[in-house]
Amino acid sequence: MTIDASSVAAGGRVARAGEGELAPPILEVHGISKTFTTNNREVVALRDVSLAVRRGEFVSLVGASGCGKTTLLRSIVGLESPDAGIISLEGQILDGVSKDMAYVFQDINLLPWRSVVANVELGLEARAVPKRERRERAMHFLGLVGLTDVADAPPYTLSGGMQQRVGVARALATEPKVLLMDEPFGQLDNFTREALQVEISNLWSRLGTTIVFVTHDVDEAIFLSDRVVLFVPNPGRISEIVDVPLPRPRSDYDVRADSRAIELRSQVMQHLHRAGAVAG
Repeated sequence: MTIDASSVAAGGRVARAGEGELAPPILEVHGISKTFTTNNREVVALRDVSLAVRRGEFVSLVGASGCGKTTLLRSIVGLESPDAGIISLEGQILDGVSKDMAYVFQDINLLPWRSVVANVELGLEARAVPKRERRERAMHFLGLVGLTDVADAPPYTLSGGMQQRVGVARALATEPKVLLMDEPFGQLDNFTREALQVEISNLWSRLGTTIVFVTHDVDEAIFLSDRVVLFVPNPGRISEIVDVPLPRPRSDYDVRADSRAIELRSQVMQHLHRAGAVAG
């Protein structure tokens, strides 16, 4: 089912696939526009983008590089200042970086001179959480991603996939109301990437955290998401929002073999091709 972006942004309600209950949005984006000037040339990264995400929903933003997905994510978390528009969390307009959101970058950038657990504690230190409590919380979330055995190790001794899991634990340790993830698996091999997709899906199901996830990988978006938001470039904008009508819990193999997922992937790819924004 296609959902009209303007009606959702205006306060419409959406249901997670397989659920009958409706809930109001926790995160709302209204009329966001952003233009950059590069080499004396203006580039319209976003034009009049509106979107609503409900509590506990997993939403993926999909499109080719340069269509504004990351700019929107950075605007939501407060790392970019949009030229126009409003972003609100639980009805409160945001201005700057919000402590109620956490951001997972593609480049995790763990501090090499700190242990794994000390890296997870970083966000808690910034919030002045007492030392004992932040260590307990850091160890708890390392446990959720299966890394308690390497808590005292330096991060450079870990594989790329394990480092990404540390980054996820670091973000979750702050217990955000909304978790923003910017292509966190983009630099990993396919095997590791698919394993982490399953881990993130399981964590989301367990914790119920609202997640907005940027990817250019359609299969990844379909596997993880309740809804997939399709972006097209020049200017960056939302062209369509589609539901993922697949039951949960999901296994990677079952989703990829499901005729509904195969048909949905075909529809998404055809739409992106027609719009001139091919995703991988």
